[in-house]
Amino acid sequence: MRIKDRRLLALMTAAIIVAAACSSGTSATTAPSTGTASQAPASAEASASAAAAGFPLTGPLKDGSTFTLAPRIATKLTSGDKINYVFSYQSASIPLFSAQYKAGYDKTIVDAQGTLAMNGQAIAPVSESGIDVPAQIAQIEALINTDQVDCLSIEPPDSNAFTAITNSTLAKGIPVFTVGVTSNGNEFTNFTQIPEKEGTQAANIVLKWMADNKKDLKVFAVSGGDPTAFWAQGRMKFFKSTIMAAIPDATFLNDETNALATTFDAAKTLDAYKAFIAGNPTVQFIENVDIGAEHAYRAIKEAGKEGSINTIGWNVSLGQLDAIDAGTQVAALDQKWSEQAGFGALACAEFLKNGKVLPNSQELLPVTKENSAQARKDLQAILDAG
Repeated sequence: MRIKDRRLLALMTAAIIVAAACSSGTSATTAPSTGTASQAPASAEASASAAAAGFPLTGPLKDGSTFTLAPRIATKLTSGDKINYVFSYQSASIPLFSAQYKAGYDKTIVDAQGTLAMNGQAIAPVSESGIDVPAQIAQIEALINTDQVDCLSIEPPDSNAFTAITNSTLAKGIPVFTVGVTSNGNEFTNFTQIPEKEGTQAANIVLKWMADNKKDLKVFAVSGGDPTAFWAQGRMKFFKSTIMAAIPDATFLNDETNALATTFDAAKTLDAYKAFIAGNPTVQFIENVDIGAEHAYRAIKEAGKEGSINTIGWNVSLGQLDAIDAGTQVAALDQKWSEQAGFGALACAEFLKNGKVLPNSQELLPVTKENSAQARKDLQAILDAG
């Protein structure tokens, strides 16, 4: 949905300065351009600094400030103690999203522990609305203030709300990664989808589907649970611009400035689509930019408009897969929530063990009739595990 201007941090990829501790002071070592911290000579007092094991201690951040690994974390790494990894996501109670996020965390924490000894903790407010920024920040601060965080991954609800805590946490010497939503912080990596690319990709999928099925659609609409969100705005804006470039005489009944707001509540979303379809009898295609497309499908069925109105949506649910198999929904664009949730543990392990910053390598996966059966199996496995 979350998830969202890619800003990849080049920290440690061009140069990583490593402090080599000794009893009389420190010396600086510059890492090679592979993204791996150089192996400084062993110190006589190994516990004094992680540099003896080649751990990265300092390096430049995006805003020009310098990150310096907290001495307490360096000491843990040198002595082989487990580090404390914390993953914070926006809600433990959003349908579909929360279960898939928790499943992704559970899977990759085990993989990360194979690289680096760590304790793992996933925290999230209970918020069905999907946004409780003060509660989420309070959870993070409570752990940071008691030295219970050695590496942190955050899934923020928007691009700006967690900029301050991201930067202040880095200033304390704690590595931070963000996932799910594009971010304006100093985090090492922002692992997520790029909204303008998503909107363009969605439009191109629809255009190809139209050509393959000899569809001559002219009337479009856009919608979402939180259409004011940065990621929603990008998905809608670039969907429209790409469609209009290909079909100059197309009409959009709304756009990112006045999109249909459906909420994230199933009943309210269904009602919103039923009212919209009744009030806009000429609509032929509806873009939903989050988890609500399955309810657009239900509204289309109830209105007897199957074959007259089609949709596209984001993420994967059983309801959306049903809509795809029925031929109403063109695709569900899977932004891989589980992959986003799992990134932080792997990134923390790789950074603290080897001095490497994993890049943003996410790619949107279109689920269509051709691969819906496999997507259904994959989703069911996640739901069963939850």
